Amino acid sequence: MRVNLTEVRIAAPGDATAISLLLYESFAEYKTLYTDEGFTATTPSSKQILDRMDEGPIWVALVGDAMVGTVSVVSKDKGLYIRGMAVLPAARGKRIGQLLLSHIENYAVAHDVKRLFLSTTPFLDHAIRLYQRFGFRRTDEGPHDLFGTSLFTMEKVLRV
Repeated sequence: MRVNLTEVRIAAPGDATAISLLLYESFAEYKTLYTDEGFTATTPSSKQILDRMDEGPIWVALVGDAMVGTVSVVSKDKGLYIRGMAVLPAARGKRIGQLLLSHIENYAVAHDVKRLFLSTTPFLDHAIRLYQRFGFRRTDEGPHDLFGTSLFTMEKVLRV
């Protein structure tokens, strides 16, 4: 997939099914590394996506009409918790994840948020490297597992 122009916009309720499918397709290759419950939590249903829309913004990245990435945030512990970040395998390496993180950071700055944080699994090497390049650092903060799948937390403190 060649990416010339990527648009990032706030997701609409009509996007919930596509977002759910995108999350599933993005994490399917790692399914055997998750517990069944951990994978189910990582790939929420369209109803769960709709519920998340009530908790905080969800963005989608589009190339033309094709949805290729997504991420959401929720206010938590005096910061923004990043969750549900995914880029389709065919669109990886095109800076879409970086673009989504930039949107989150801009949103955070506009809302006087001083901390971004997320939980990730140790086997998502490419995502971890992206987070590190974007200024995230590993912390000792929990949670340390997702239904039996190992997790660790990363944070980025913003200068607001």
